[in-house]
Amino acid sequence: MPFGPIEILCIKFPTAAISEDIATALKALIDSQMIRIVDIVFVQKHGSGDVTLVEIDEMDNIDHSFLDPLVADISGLISEQDMTDIAEGLDNDSFAAILLFENTWATAFSHAVVKAGGQLVLSDRIPSRIVDEALAAQAGA
Repeated sequence: MPFGPIEILCIKFPTAAISEDIATALKALIDSQMIRIVDIVFVQKHGSGDVTLVEIDEMDNIDHSFLDPLVADISGLISEQDMTDIAEGLDNDSFAAILLFENTWATAFSHAVVKAGGQLVLSDRIPSRIVDEALAAQAGA
């Protein structure tokens, strides 16, 4: 079966480690079948501006044991160009995770729409900050 909706996400961290809270929340999303990780890459941008790109299965210095069961399913679909473009936007001395994931909660719906001849016209993620501001403005009106 083809993939459902896929998203790419980059999260910058203050240290070169993923907190247990983040790992637990991500694992819960995976276990509940809300998402499926398609690819994950870690980017370390050094003080000199040099960038180290590391695939999850190549990591030595970061605990990624919570993702070990998923390593076999990771596709390598994040391109070298995507990684480079994202890394350019990071500050020196920073660490980030680039995550490509399938919204499995929407996969069956997406296939039903296509089967019925429907076409996706718009799909956009609205940041919660924008929604909060709109709600605050609405409440103040």
